[in-house]
Amino acid sequence: MNGNTCEKPDRIIADITEYIFVSDPPSPADVIFVPGGVFASLAERAAELYRQGMAPKIMPAGRYSVKIGKFAGVLDKPEIYSGDYATECEFYTDVLLKNGVPASAVICEDRSMHTRDNAFFSRELCDSLGIKVKRGIICCMSFHARRCLTLYKMAFPDAEILVSPVDCYGITRDTWFCSAYGVERVTGEIARCGSQFVDDIKNYLGL
Repeated sequence: MNGNTCEKPDRIIADITEYIFVSDPPSPADVIFVPGGVFASLAERAAELYRQGMAPKIMPAGRYSVKIGKFAGVLDKPEIYSGDYATECEFYTDVLLKNGVPASAVICEDRSMHTRDNAFFSRELCDSLGIKVKRGIICCMSFHARRCLTLYKMAFPDAEILVSPVDCYGITRDTWFCSAYGVERVTGEIARCGSQFVDDIKNYLGL
């Protein structure tokens, strides 16, 4: 493998791919979670699963990125989703409604400003509403899947958590290693998985 070709990945790249790009077949669940973001395709996937009868509720999450302090704007299909959205959750909710999900099925978590809070604030909201989650499905970016899965599993330790990912930014499990940008985003996720989980994993293990 070199910088000018996109060859079949070797062991190093294959191992990274298997770790980061988690994907599960959908199965009936109690809630579909959509971590905060700016891609309509994530909420569209959640709506598709809802129409298939995979869960009775969808919980989109997110205020806006803590890095910029405001909603960053729609990055795909802005001609369809053109509202003046104040939060990621408001944006996702509009996507869900326009894709056949009734308002009664949407539970909005609009406080969180990063992935950890997406997960743990969603747990707080489920608890406050008396929603018992035995199985949940996460609709997230494919290269964000491992971090989302880890955080939602720690927030819902007694639940089975499945991932139904969507490719975004042109990054896929088969081609992420073909561009400098893909490598930066994927290895950035490895770094975050190593640095962000120390205290949470200690708590999860009771250490």
